[in-house]
Amino acid sequence: MAYKGSPQFTHGQPQKIGVLVTNLGTPDAPTKKALRRYLKEFLSDPRVVEIPKPIWWLILNGIILNTRPEKSAHAYQSVWTERGSPLLYHTEDQAKALAERFNSEHGDKVEVAFAMRYGKPSINDGVQQLMDKGVDRLVVLPLYPQYCASTSASTLDKLSDDLRRRRWLPQLRFISHYHDFGPYIEAVANSIEAHWAEHGRAEKLLLSFHGIPKRNLKLGDPYFCECQKTARLLRERLGLDEKQLLTTFQSRFGKAEWLKPYTDATLKKLAKDGVKSVQVVCPGFSADCLETIEEIGVENRGYFLEGGGERYEYIPALNASSGHIDALYQLICQNMSDWLAAPLENHQPQAALAKALGAKR
Repeated sequence: MAYKGSPQFTHGQPQKIGVLVTNLGTPDAPTKKALRRYLKEFLSDPRVVEIPKPIWWLILNGIILNTRPEKSAHAYQSVWTERGSPLLYHTEDQAKALAERFNSEHGDKVEVAFAMRYGKPSINDGVQQLMDKGVDRLVVLPLYPQYCASTSASTLDKLSDDLRRRRWLPQLRFISHYHDFGPYIEAVANSIEAHWAEHGRAEKLLLSFHGIPKRNLKLGDPYFCECQKTARLLRERLGLDEKQLLTTFQSRFGKAEWLKPYTDATLKKLAKDGVKSVQVVCPGFSADCLETIEEIGVENRGYFLEGGGERYEYIPALNASSGHIDALYQLICQNMSDWLAAPLENHQPQAALAKALGAKR
């Protein structure tokens, strides 16, 4: 096995804590070629598609990668900006804001980087960036509040693939979920209340979470339960009842049954039943992306208005808002409070011994 190394490592380097925040990923460009490359990596992950590999290989390479990239490219073109993909730059902004917060509170003791599970910058790149800065303790935070095997566990899979090829490993802590973390609930609630203060309330508030196949729930994935708990906590915090706040699931793919109720079907029914105004927020998305901007902001808006609704508003994701950054900062600090409190060790005696034994750095 060939081991990866950290070219900047020295035996006497100061201790540092690394924080790696990750998100799902994005294509390099809104083009058919870039989408084909991205979708191939994404849909080849056995955590994402739990179908026997030989069968899925034929479906993926024979059908999906020959039809879906062009359609997806058109969708990405509608949300692409001068800074590129919204998911990419929002995640970068979140990492920069967290780095500034840690720097102001803890000096240069903490280094922050960001990475994507699929696409660039890769998790390998993010880990190497932190290792090159001398990190010997690492906290990894996938920005998925609700745990799901196809997101959180897949991130750990990729991280493990990287670490198993390294000779020297940092101490590791992995934050697998934060669906009921108080500051996160408060940040989402505050964003909704700020929208209400500016635009007023609607008849219905929809919490739209990303869907997963119903089969995953039956196999023991806790995602559905965690979404429901997030919804309950938000409902209680906002003082709403179950008729005012609805929980739905979006972004289904394929013909299998997914978690219900579906967001699009719910919006169509609400319009048909005479509801004239709705507001939609996506608490499971830490950053705005194709699924929130285009699917919720445009596609589902059309379903509601065409069905007879009159007022439809999408409440943006938390992105790099101050409330969100504060919540993430508190979450990370809670998971490494002992590391932050510990004094830095002096490695100079060990470094001198290593050099005496022939170490070159």
